[in-house]
Amino acid sequence: MISTTVIIAVTAGLVALLIIVMLGAKLVGLVVIKEDEVGIVIRKFGKSLPPGRLIALNNEAGYQADTLAPGWHFGYWLPQYRIIKAPVTVVPPGEIALVVAADGAPIPAERILGKVVECDNFQDARKFLSNGGEKGRQLGILTAGAYRINLAQFKVILRHNAREYDMEPDDLLVHTVQPDKVGIVTTLDGKPIDEGEIAGPPIPGHDNYQNAQAFLDNGGRRGLQEQVLLSGSWNLNPWFVQVEETPMIKIPIGYVGIVISYVGKPVEDVSGVTFKHGNLVEPGHKGVWVEPLNPGKHPINSRVMKVELVPTTNIVLNWAVRNESHKYDEKLSPITVRSGDGFAFNLDVSQIIHIGAQEASKVISRVGSVQNLVDHVLQPIVGNYFRNAAQQYTALDFLGERGKRQVEAAQYVHRALSTYDVEAIDTLIGDIDLPEELLRTQTERKIAEEERKTYEAQKLAQEQRQLLVRETSMADIQREMVKAERGVEIARLEADAAIEAAKGGAEATRLQADGDAAAILATGKAQARAYRLGAEALGGQSYVSLQLMQLVGQNSVRIVPDVSVSGGNSHGLVDGLLGVMLHNQIKEAATAGLAEPGAHDAPGDEQA
Repeated sequence: MISTTVIIAVTAGLVALLIIVMLGAKLVGLVVIKEDEVGIVIRKFGKSLPPGRLIALNNEAGYQADTLAPGWHFGYWLPQYRIIKAPVTVVPPGEIALVVAADGAPIPAERILGKVVECDNFQDARKFLSNGGEKGRQLGILTAGAYRINLAQFKVILRHNAREYDMEPDDLLVHTVQPDKVGIVTTLDGKPIDEGEIAGPPIPGHDNYQNAQAFLDNGGRRGLQEQVLLSGSWNLNPWFVQVEETPMIKIPIGYVGIVISYVGKPVEDVSGVTFKHGNLVEPGHKGVWVEPLNPGKHPINSRVMKVELVPTTNIVLNWAVRNESHKYDEKLSPITVRSGDGFAFNLDVSQIIHIGAQEASKVISRVGSVQNLVDHVLQPIVGNYFRNAAQQYTALDFLGERGKRQVEAAQYVHRALSTYDVEAIDTLIGDIDLPEELLRTQTERKIAEEERKTYEAQKLAQEQRQLLVRETSMADIQREMVKAERGVEIARLEADAAIEAAKGGAEATRLQADGDAAAILATGKAQARAYRLGAEALGGQSYVSLQLMQLVGQNSVRIVPDVSVSGGNSHGLVDGLLGVMLHNQIKEAATAGLAEPGAHDAPGDEQA
């Protein structure tokens, strides 16, 4: 077991050894710097620094340019030196650090930031001063990483101490341009922009403004820049650039974008000799770009360029109380005209136009915008045409021949707009707001016209009916004529037949006559013989009396008169005449009674 005396002796020895080491380290000037430290050396006495200098390069008294790296360093005796152990400067990812130099050459009057010199990212103050580094705010920045900075020469501004230097913490973040946006840049250092220009020209080699010194060395100008930042993350010095994010220019379907650039190369017109109403240039030049932007998104600097949207579909413009959604016609109103007979009335007119994609740049070069085309070209062309045209007609004639007026207007507007490289599709007349008394007259005229048409229709119907009757009669006559012709033909044939029949009959008659003659002769001979025999039997007088009685009986011969008149006086004669008249009337009545029913009897009955 170790005794207490031994322990005390060992402890005293270690303390003595430590005191000896410490005294030795001070005697040899030992300084130990850890891995996360940087040693800043202050020389307590020596020759004085030159006027205006704060950092010693030649062992002058004061802050030394060189720092102590991690490790053991000898020769820094306490009476001569003071060593400040400062932490290593760490810039977190996604951040940057700004630097202010406490010593160096003065910054030229035309600039506000110290130039970038080779100094190992401000870790070598000697190189900074020897290479002409300038005092004050620096163009160069520190990006993410750990740096051994001589804090006596350089003040490093990080997010945690930004407000101490009148900075916003977010200014020290890596600048990120969001997708579908562009960063419009304004530089705060460099030469002034040339006279007559509004923005600095594109400068090569500065890596999107991340290499500020290259920007200045290549002639970069202070102020608004033509070149933009696209989507991405950029290490930018907020003392050098300011970035304004704006949306990309969007060209919708059915449109083209015509770029009017206020910056770029000098104007070189490519429109040709036939186009004399403006200049068209290639992209990159000042003026109206001849090539339109097609539908899509384009990274255009809207501070130095203007994009005019031009519809490539049909555009409908209304001179009326209603407007289309595009709003080009919101300043248009019904056209007030005065007719030849002195009546004022309003017209609603619609105009359809079309601007071709390849003609859009010419239209914009000539008039500046589609709205200017409507306000300064279409409105006077259409309005003045209808005002002039209305004076050539009465109000009612204008209304009555509206279709013709519309065709004439369409032709006129088409010719007028063709000189502006715009196609007029159609011109349409809408409502015609005539005075009420004229409308009443027109209504009455229309009613009279309709009545006239009704009467004409009725007249025509009557004429058609008469024509039908006439044609029917003609058809009947024609039928009768045909029937008569057929009758004539039949009669002719019947006559021919009768002739032939007569010839046959004559021959038959002749033959019958011959037979009858022979029969009569035979009969006569027989009768003569009979008469002769009767006369011989009865005697001549008696036989004659017998024959007479037979004839009276066979022929109903009256032997007694119907009226007998006797006596020699006049009464007997009168009575006889009256008897004759009465006898005749009775006979006529009897005859009429027999004839009337006989008219309805069959032919056979009449013969009976």
